Amino acid sequence: MKLVPLGDRVVLKQLEAEETTKSGIVLPGQSKEKPQQAEVIAVGPGGMVDGKEVKMEVKVGDQVIYSKYAGTEVKLEEEEYIVVKQSDIVAIVEA
Repeated sequence: MKLVPLGDRVVLKQLEAEETTKSGIVLPGQSKEKPQQAEVIAVGPGGMVDGKEVKMEVKVGDQVIYSKYAGTEVKLEEEEYIVVKQSDIVAIVEA
C-alpha cells in the first residue's frame, strides 16, 4: 500500500528527533518536541485548487520544514506519515 496525495497535498515522513544535544546532554523522552523537519515521500499533482492554479514546488526526496500544527497524521503499515498542504511547508532544506 502507498499514499497518493491529491491536489496540493504532500506526504511527509518525519525525521528522527535527536536523542542528545550538540553538547552531549541526553534528552528524556517527554521533554523532546517532535521535529518540524521531514522528508517528502509523495507529492500531489497540483493544478486547480480552490480556483487558483497551484504549481508544486517540492519533489520526492526533499527535506523540508513545515508549520508546527499543520497536517494530518496517518499510520500505514507501522509507518507514521503527515499529510500537509504545500502551503504548510515553509522551507526546503538544502545541503
